[in-house]
Amino acid sequence: MSTTHKILIGLMWVFAILLVSDAARAERIKEVASLAGVRSNQLVGYGIVIGLDGTGDQTTQTPFTVQSMINMLSRMGVSLPPGQTLQLKNVAAVMVTTDLPAFARIGQPIDVTISSIGNAKSLRGGTLVMTPLKGADGQTYAMAQGNVVVVGAGASAGGARTTINHLSVGRIANGATVEREVPMSVGQGDIASLELRRTDFGTAQRVTDAINLAMGQGTAIAIDARQVQVRLPANPAERVAFLGAVENIRVTPVKMPAKVIVNARTGSVVMNSAVTIEECAIAHGNLSVSVTTDTAVSQPGPLSGGQTVVVTQPSIDISQESGALHGIKAGVNLADVVKALNAIGANPQDLIAILQAMKMAGSLRAELEII
Repeated sequence: MSTTHKILIGLMWVFAILLVSDAARAERIKEVASLAGVRSNQLVGYGIVIGLDGTGDQTTQTPFTVQSMINMLSRMGVSLPPGQTLQLKNVAAVMVTTDLPAFARIGQPIDVTISSIGNAKSLRGGTLVMTPLKGADGQTYAMAQGNVVVVGAGASAGGARTTINHLSVGRIANGATVEREVPMSVGQGDIASLELRRTDFGTAQRVTDAINLAMGQGTAIAIDARQVQVRLPANPAERVAFLGAVENIRVTPVKMPAKVIVNARTGSVVMNSAVTIEECAIAHGNLSVSVTTDTAVSQPGPLSGGQTVVVTQPSIDISQESGALHGIKAGVNLADVVKALNAIGANPQDLIAILQAMKMAGSLRAELEII
């Protein structure tokens, strides 16, 4: 075999590996974009959970629970004597939340989450009384009722108390029934819009090219970095199958830009594989301040007429660990970056300050976002 043939075979293997790796990273369009107008809607309602085993709201501190029970009883024809007060230990006021799925129909069951808004110790074993769930427009879209399921347990004795998981929040599977539908205008016209989950001009063009390759040229057009318009079939009966086919077309998104996410509250630092660093030198030392107080007793002499007093003697100590200068070589992949940062020996909180300084010095080739 000649040298030329060997080179051609080698190039073919390289192209084959690239194609396989590119196909492995390919995603369906439904995973990188969504149809405009297809969305869920949040619902919320105020309700009462009854049947608790003495773990409900303390009525002296949550008067709205008593007022809610009085109003509910009056609607059922039960009138309390004037001045009558209720002591309800088995009742808790709650907020009921859920998401109304897209294309939900009347009579469809949906799950709901029950959260205590008073000082109830536990919602375990309670039953939610019929609660209307409303949307942002004030209209009732679902009705919720059922037995609350709380995944957890708690016990107390002798002033000690322990709990497993969260006892003031529960769920009801299929606990609400849809009573009003939200119209969706998808597929009603000649054009459907795909909205990318991440704004990117390159990904928008790749989605457009993939649709045109599979469905024919002129089917899709990229409007901007977020929106791709798709021309639907003229026959309305073919549009559902057409959109289903479009959503399952595979496309390889453009590689995400280099980014470092820092959570200042927890000290978590997350970076993607596109992050690189330039050569730099870092010196980092911890500064610690220690304040202690010693207590001593001052005893007066005999027959002096003085009094014994307690004297405090504060002591303040400031120390700073020596921070050696560490040289960091340029890193071209995530493994090199992690290895270089670990060589400094800094904890996650120290890394936040180091990353900020590296970004200002121009050594960190990534977008730094602090949340």
